[in-house]
Amino acid sequence: MLTKKDLIALNQQFSNGRIAHPSSLDFVLAQTYRSQHWFKTMCLLTRAILVDQVFEDGNKRTAAAVIMAYLDLQEYTYNPDKIAQVVLRIAKANIINLDKIGRLIKHAIK
Repeated sequence: MLTKKDLIALNQQFSNGRIAHPSSLDFVLAQTYRSQHWFKTMCLLTRAILVDQVFEDGNKRTAAAVIMAYLDLQEYTYNPDKIAQVVLRIAKANIINLDKIGRLIKHAIK
């Protein structure tokens, strides 16, 4: 499971690591700590980062990195280009439904 520190470090790879909406990030992290399933946790974090724009900059790249980190931890094979397309689609359409986010991510898994 990724921590707040891990998420900031991921964002720092693409931006300054500054959190724009700390309460949103804290809320989603509290939700993920209650979840027993890694896939739901990944979807919750993805939605928060993309929809709530948790970081000042680099949210789409950070969300893609979160998805890939979780898939790597579970030893899934995925197409990075499809992950990028999924992230763009979620952000552009402002998708908040976790089931739909999960289905989109599953399409990027080989």
